[in-house]
Amino acid sequence: MAVEDKYISYRIYLVAFVVFVMAIAVTVKLTNIQWVEGDYYRKLAKDRTVKTFVIPANKGNIYSADGSLLATSIPNYTIRFDAVTPKAEDFEKNVKPLADSLSKLLHKPTSFYQSLLRNARANKNRYTLVAEDLSYTEYAKIKAFPLFEKGANKGGIIVEQETVREHPIGKIAERTIGYDRIDPDGLRKRVGIEGAFGKYLNGKDGKVLKQKIAKGQWKPIRDINEVDPQDGYDVISTIDVYIQDIAHHALLKQLEEYGAEHGCVVVMETKTGMVKAISNLGRDEKSGNYYETINYAVAESHEPGSTFKLVDMIALLDDHKVDTSKVYDSRGGIVMYSGHKVRDSHEGGYGKVSLARGFEVSSNTIMAQAVYENYKSNPKQFVERIDKMGLNKPLGLPFQGEGKPKIPQPGDSDWSAISLPWMAYGYGVSVTPLQTLTLYNAIANDGEMVKPQFVSEIKEWNKTIKKYDKQVINTKICSDETILKLKALMKNVVKRGTASKLYSKDFSMAGKTGTAAAGYGTNGGSDKYYISSFVGYFPAESPKYSCIVVVHKPNTSNNNYYGADVAGPVFKRIAQKIFTDAPSTNEIKNLNQKVAKQENKYQEYFAKAQTIKNTIPNLKGMSGMDAVALLGNLGIKVKIKGIGKVKRQSVQPGEPVIKNSTITLELS
Repeated sequence: MAVEDKYISYRIYLVAFVVFVMAIAVTVKLTNIQWVEGDYYRKLAKDRTVKTFVIPANKGNIYSADGSLLATSIPNYTIRFDAVTPKAEDFEKNVKPLADSLSKLLHKPTSFYQSLLRNARANKNRYTLVAEDLSYTEYAKIKAFPLFEKGANKGGIIVEQETVREHPIGKIAERTIGYDRIDPDGLRKRVGIEGAFGKYLNGKDGKVLKQKIAKGQWKPIRDINEVDPQDGYDVISTIDVYIQDIAHHALLKQLEEYGAEHGCVVVMETKTGMVKAISNLGRDEKSGNYYETINYAVAESHEPGSTFKLVDMIALLDDHKVDTSKVYDSRGGIVMYSGHKVRDSHEGGYGKVSLARGFEVSSNTIMAQAVYENYKSNPKQFVERIDKMGLNKPLGLPFQGEGKPKIPQPGDSDWSAISLPWMAYGYGVSVTPLQTLTLYNAIANDGEMVKPQFVSEIKEWNKTIKKYDKQVINTKICSDETILKLKALMKNVVKRGTASKLYSKDFSMAGKTGTAAAGYGTNGGSDKYYISSFVGYFPAESPKYSCIVVVHKPNTSNNNYYGADVAGPVFKRIAQKIFTDAPSTNEIKNLNQKVAKQENKYQEYFAKAQTIKNTIPNLKGMSGMDAVALLGNLGIKVKIKGIGKVKRQSVQPGEPVIKNSTITLELS
């Protein structure tokens, strides 16, 4: 018995010792956690239960000069279904009514949605796609549907929201309006106004501190944000929607008629350099349709051809080398320089004509002789004159990818014996369409060269944050005497020169045609194609706008690939439409005075906009922009014909609204 008691005592001591050791170990570990590793574990706990969330800032809008909305951000919703969450009785009771409701809203059969929901339930799918690309109105309706009205925890509805950028005027000027986004490779691409002025448009994101609670939910710790978001500013562009629409469709019509590869047009306000319209259209090889993919006017540097002859005249006249009355012999339309021929497009040349006439008919032989004879001993003088005009460097536009000009310099490796005469008719040099337009605009602007501008103002509501005034590149590119002569020459180009087809006694224009052959140095000349252009200003006597049209690779089957035939009509159409169709007034009074008739019309429109949800409204008599906005809110695409107020609509009032359908509006 004594031995057994003694054995029990040893076991008690052993257990007590083990407990004592464990107590010491626990104490040591607790002490270590509390004092040695305390900061680490406190941070770990905080990281897992407290998290900083980003509050996205609202991006600013882009407006046209006339107040039309060019780019705005709207919410876009995706609805998914967690088929495991709803109780069995709730699911069975509501699946049919839910499928009926979805069918009515989204225009697919009830059987489709019932099958979708039941399959998700059977497969225990917790992330089934139900609908996407929904407007806020559609999202609000779906949220109130049977079963979904019970919310995420009981009804299984999952709502995903993202903000998307929309262009209310569609594809027009899309490349210039641009974008600022992350591509699939994770690279950020900034294009056009969106990209160049992103620091103003994007605003600053805010931050809020949230704590994790039951079921993986997070709630704000405080009633105030750590950092409040700052909404982006609005950008007011120089684009005029009316002029933009004219330019876009005039260019598109000509590209389609000539089957051209691509082209661009720019309309600029003479005095300020504000770009009122810019269109860049390239043909999709598969569909044959034209889209805005590259900003050719800004990015594409190419041989300008005969539009460069204005540089010759500025240099010759301002350096007092010759006068416009100087007579040259076109020598049968061919002159030789170091074994290379300079040809006139007119077979047999023009005989003996004045320098002025040579410019008007765009004679290559006349211009090459005039430049070569007067600058062959000092070609650097001619090139320096070009450099002083600023044609040897980019304009410094805010957009990425501006094309780099090329002006050969005497002494460089690419300078040769034929460089000077070739430059005289626009070969061996390279400039962008906007550079060429800027030069011609300077002549129209009495010698003051101004920088093209695409944005006039940055605003926060009605408060101006930054204003962009006229930027002068060169106060005087040549003398007043030279300018007067050049204006007369360019007016005569239209009246009796290469652009005589464009002449109208009722409307005056001035400018220069250009036809450049490109690709002639590859594959033995089989890749040769033409670049047709026209650049000038209107009205000729008191220029208000300058304009350039460039068309690449027009169809040459009918031999009508010259600048006057291809690009010139676009210029004329734009000029005449602006001044014959645009509303104008000499005096505006009482801007702030309310007009009873207008107020009644507005209230009538506003009331209609609030009540019309499921049917097509009567748009007759409504302005085109208001009609586009109203239909856009209903999720309907709009095709516009004409300008002004709605005269006819392709879908009659009272018809049900079908999302993503297209309505054609005829305006007058």
